[in-house]
Amino acid sequence: MTDIEIGRAKRARRAYSFDDVAIVPSRRTRDPEEVSVDWQIDAYRFEMPILAAPMDSVMSPQTAIAFGKHGGLGVLNLEGIWTRYDDPEPLLAELAELRGEDATRKLQEIYTEPIKPELITERVREVRESGVTVAASLSPQRTKEFAGTVVDAGVDMFVIRGTTVSAEHVSSQAEPLNLKQFIYELDVPVIVGGCATHQAALHLMRTGAAGVLVGFGGGAAHTTRKVLGVAVPMASAVADVAAARRDYLDESGGRYVHVIADGSIGRSGDVSKAIACGADAVMVGSPFARATDVPGRGFHWGAEAHHPELPRGERVQFEPVGTLEQILFGPSSVADGTMNLVGALRRSMATTGYTELKEFQRVEVVVE
Repeated sequence: MTDIEIGRAKRARRAYSFDDVAIVPSRRTRDPEEVSVDWQIDAYRFEMPILAAPMDSVMSPQTAIAFGKHGGLGVLNLEGIWTRYDDPEPLLAELAELRGEDATRKLQEIYTEPIKPELITERVREVRESGVTVAASLSPQRTKEFAGTVVDAGVDMFVIRGTTVSAEHVSSQAEPLNLKQFIYELDVPVIVGGCATHQAALHLMRTGAAGVLVGFGGGAAHTTRKVLGVAVPMASAVADVAAARRDYLDESGGRYVHVIADGSIGRSGDVSKAIACGADAVMVGSPFARATDVPGRGFHWGAEAHHPELPRGERVQFEPVGTLEQILFGPSSVADGTMNLVGALRRSMATTGYTELKEFQRVEVVVE
């Protein structure tokens, strides 16, 4: 890819967001009913390639169960409000009444309450007893502290999710998490990220991860670009990490690591574009914040919003449009891509003539 000269001392390459690209129809079309959007990672098979992001505004134990029964994978945030408080509902109600800086200060206050290992065990148990696949998330900083509790509680899949996760974290303050050793010693598949480059993804794949998250998460609630100056357009990031998956497949002699787009997935078209650029699945947050039956009561925030020293996320307000089931499967009452995410993906694949997700990764895209 040709570099662009920013100035005499700095060159950069052009990168593209999902808004910059479009999917091209082919010579063949299909009926949407003939399209399969099933997705499998490790031994677990799902009826749609969508993971619900581990964000307290959209995933409680109850919504994780509901999402699993709808055929997806709901990831529970084990550093969230449900592992700090026995009953967080009064706090959620109070938060819904606050605005602006008052809400940020209240979030910081709420999340100073220590994480309780017994609540981790209880929340995982709640989800497990429902019969759905149990997935839970910790940040890299907390993984060593609580991973044993999580695995003992009976989690099926473990997610290590941060703004940026590397396989070579360097620290003079504490011994960093050895991802390769940690994943090797666990008895459950691990999804790890985010990352945004070919090289970073390749290193994460070499740790033994079952899946790699592409992007920085947070999406609509994220201000990392404003606060830290860090961002990578998602279409290019997904395509770069998909290339790392291909290279690692050759390097490892056939080990396939799943690529999961995590960030900038705001509408149904973004789901289709992410898979068209090479993702196997997507992790979604903000579209579910529009549901009438999620914890946020029309508000959406991530872990970055309550950082005690440098908040780099905002609590965003959305107009509710329907239930979680309607946002996933319709029927849609709006024409802006915020409802019927799965139906839109099926129709996008059918319009371009593809019946399987892995085939759809080969669809032609153009830069608009």
